[in-house]
Amino acid sequence: MDILSDMLAVSGVRGVLGARIEAGDDWGWWAAPSAGAAFHAVTAGTAWLARFGEPPRQLLPGDVLLLPRGAAHALGSDPAAVARAAAGRPDGYEQAGPGTVRIGAGPVRTHVLCAHYEHDPVASSQPFALLPAVVHIDGRAGGPGLEATVRLLGHELAQAEQVATSVVLDRLVDILLVQLLRAWLAGEPPGARPSVFGALRDPLVGAAVAALHRDPARAWTTEALAREIAVSRATLTRRFRTVTGDTPGAYLTRWRLDLAARRLRDGDDSLETIAHSVGYTSVYAFSRAFSRARATPPGRYRAEARRAGIDEA
Repeated sequence: MDILSDMLAVSGVRGVLGARIEAGDDWGWWAAPSAGAAFHAVTAGTAWLARFGEPPRQLLPGDVLLLPRGAAHALGSDPAAVARAAAGRPDGYEQAGPGTVRIGAGPVRTHVLCAHYEHDPVASSQPFALLPAVVHIDGRAGGPGLEATVRLLGHELAQAEQVATSVVLDRLVDILLVQLLRAWLAGEPPGARPSVFGALRDPLVGAAVAALHRDPARAWTTEALAREIAVSRATLTRRFRTVTGDTPGAYLTRWRLDLAARRLRDGDDSLETIAHSVGYTSVYAFSRAFSRARATPPGRYRAEARRAGIDEA
C-alpha cells in the first residue's frame, strides 16, 4: 500500500502550470498570496526568492521550491531586486508567448517555471498543511529522478510551441511534486513536525497506516492493529503518537470520513452503503461521527456539496 499515493489521491492534489518566466538582468517579480501551494523550478540561470519580511534565498539551476500555504513572495535577479518587488515595485513585463512572460533587460539568462497546486476541499487532511512554510530542494541533492525531470522540463520549455505542450508541462508539474516530497522525506526534513508524513519514514508506523488504508472498513482496535503488524499495543500507541501526533483511532476516523465525504459528493450510493464501506455498523453511528467532524449530517452535506458544484459550473 502506497501511503503517499493514497494521500495525494484522496486530497485531490493537482498541479496547474502558471507563468513561465524568461528573465534578463535586474528584474523583480511579485506573487500575491494564493489559495493553493506555490511552486517554482529554475531550469536555467539563477534567481532569488523571499517571502514577505524574510531574507532572500538563492535558487540555482535545478532547484525546486514549494510554498505549501501559497504565501506572498518575490522573485528577482538579486536581493536588491527582490526587496524592490516585495516593497510593491515589481518590474514591468511583456507576454513573450502563450503562458510565457519576458522580464528584465538584455538577453534571457534565467528560466523559471511557476506553478501552483490545488486540492479538493472535501478532504480534511491536506498534505500541504503538514509541511513547513518553505520546502527548498537543492538540485544537486534532489536525486537523479528530480534532476532528470527538471532537465526534461527545461528541454520542453526551450522548444517552440509543440502539440500538447501544456499537457506535458502539467504532467511534469505533478511528477515534480512527488519527487520533491521524496527528496524532502529522504533526509531529516527541516521544519518537520509530527504528522502522517512521518509514517513514510518510520517502518512500524508506516505498516500500521498502510493496514488502515488497505482495509478502512475493518473493525479495527488499537490491539487488533498491533497484532496485524506484530508489535505490542503499548509500542504501537507510543510510536504512532510520536511520529504522527495522533492516535491510531483518531487517524482512522479522519481517514474514513474523508473517504465517505468524497463518496457522498461524487456518487449515488445510499448512506447505509457508504457507512458500511468505511467501517460503521449503522447509519446512525456514521451520521453521528460525520456530523461531529463536519458540523453537518451526511445527507445535508451531500445536497450542499452538489449544489455548490452546480453553482461553480
